[in-house]
Amino acid sequence: MEDSASTRSPRGALVTRDRSRRSWPARMSHALVRVGAAAAVVLGGLFGAAATGGPAHAATSEPCDIYAAGGTPCVAAHSTVRALYAAYSGPLYQVRRSSDNTTMDIGVVAAGGVANAAAQDSFCAGTSCVITVVYDQSGHGNSVAYQGSGGAGGHDSPSTANRESLTVSGGKVYSLYINPGNSYWHNGSSSGMPLGSAPQGAYMVTSGTHVNGGCCFDYGNSETDRRADGAGAMDAINFST
Repeated sequence: MEDSASTRSPRGALVTRDRSRRSWPARMSHALVRVGAAAAVVLGGLFGAAATGGPAHAATSEPCDIYAAGGTPCVAAHSTVRALYAAYSGPLYQVRRSSDNTTMDIGVVAAGGVANAAAQDSFCAGTSCVITVVYDQSGHGNSVAYQGSGGAGGHDSPSTANRESLTVSGGKVYSLYINPGNSYWHNGSSSGMPLGSAPQGAYMVTSGTHVNGGCCFDYGNSETDRRADGAGAMDAINFST
């Protein structure tokens, strides 16, 4: 698990990306251009001291229940693997199959439980699928979509939906397997994300083996204009070799 807390100057946009090439529309002439590291994300969350709201808590505590109990509730909570609240029973992510471009939301097997990978396997049988959206479980609407045509805009592509399977709590699930050219983004500046120098924290659970020789993979709070605006303008976890 990686954890980061900072009081730098984020701008309120959620980003998860491999910075191996431009992840933004071509008109963004100041976009980051760096060799990127790959990553397989299991779950992640961002939280801030001033945030409020979110799903009700059940008796068993999951990560975002614990943060809320400590006075720093999650303002964004993403996972393709499991619910991050004990009471959460909504969708975790959306897949799109190549045979007919139909989409399907993948939820949990039970409230507070793991992803219903069997539903994905059935929907994607005989064809291929990609992950187009990872839903925000916090109730703030900070879901992230892939940065490409039909998604959040840009020239990147969505992650392959079944690239890596895991076993969690005895059940099969899939990670968000990021390769160069995959990225997800959302402008959360008006939906609870910490702005300016407001304190915040972030955490991410990721693979320690799916890497390459470059820099960097980011998950966190970035500029809303998708530009590299200079030092201190981004507040995100950097996972790289």
